[in-house]
Amino acid sequence: MSHAALSAVDALGRQYDAVLVCNAANAFVLPLLAAMRIPTAINVDGIERMRKKWNVLGRFVYLGGEAMSVMFADRVVADAQVIADYYREKHQAKTDIIAYGAGFPDESDSDVLARLGVASRGYVLYVSRLEPENHPLEVARAYREVRSVAPLVMVGDAPYSASLIAELRDVAASDPRIMLTGGIYGPDYRTLQRNALAYVQATGVGGTHPALIEAMASGGAVLALDTPENREVGGEAIRYFTFGDREPLARVLGRMLEEPEALDPWRERCRERARRFDWDAVTDAYERLFRELGEGLN
Repeated sequence: MSHAALSAVDALGRQYDAVLVCNAANAFVLPLLAAMRIPTAINVDGIERMRKKWNVLGRFVYLGGEAMSVMFADRVVADAQVIADYYREKHQAKTDIIAYGAGFPDESDSDVLARLGVASRGYVLYVSRLEPENHPLEVARAYREVRSVAPLVMVGDAPYSASLIAELRDVAASDPRIMLTGGIYGPDYRTLQRNALAYVQATGVGGTHPALIEAMASGGAVLALDTPENREVGGEAIRYFTFGDREPLARVLGRMLEEPEALDPWRERCRERARRFDWDAVTDAYERLFRELGEGLN
């Protein structure tokens, strides 16, 4: 937030045609930009106040940020229809919908598989910040019920979830198949995506999740938590699970791993679906938005 404040002050004297603010928590800079008649758009991101990591103060800040976004920004950007619907129903606000994208990099695999001791198409991949609403603990517990020799590679970390991570480590210690790698980025991350037997997306809060699109673009056989946001992205190309009695993760994933040869057509459908989320199209949409802002088309 301090970075957003300094950036907004810096923008005042630069005669920008338009300014993009990211995340509703930074909406407090919008009145300043509006007072200086600088055209602004804000990408509000997900419905952040619903994340369990925030205390009462954090949720209040985000609720205030939502209100300031619709009051002071010239344009509000949502990354998914679900988020747009929320702002229409909660704040009676119109939004532009611009999703995130995924690349299709043409690169060689790194040596990360050898370093982790896993084989191509021989592991299940989970990637996320280790936060309650991303359900890493529930995924690990469910995997203990899956009858497969394939390891579950869990990529991610978080600086503010010490108790959750400690509990997750206890679960991992009880099953040698569960591997906690911490954060992995760049070529190593993309190599893990490309070579996974299956990919589990368990995020429960947010809009368009970049990791989900990236997994689809990499040709992953994707299994996602059944939420409106994930269905909006994955459509019929991916399969869904719940943490309840209906389509529980262990059962759905177990069925997948019993027939690995049937996953190839699934991967192709995921990759084709991911082409809808093209970074060039995202860039074009933002260029149109900025031109409209610069021309006063609010």
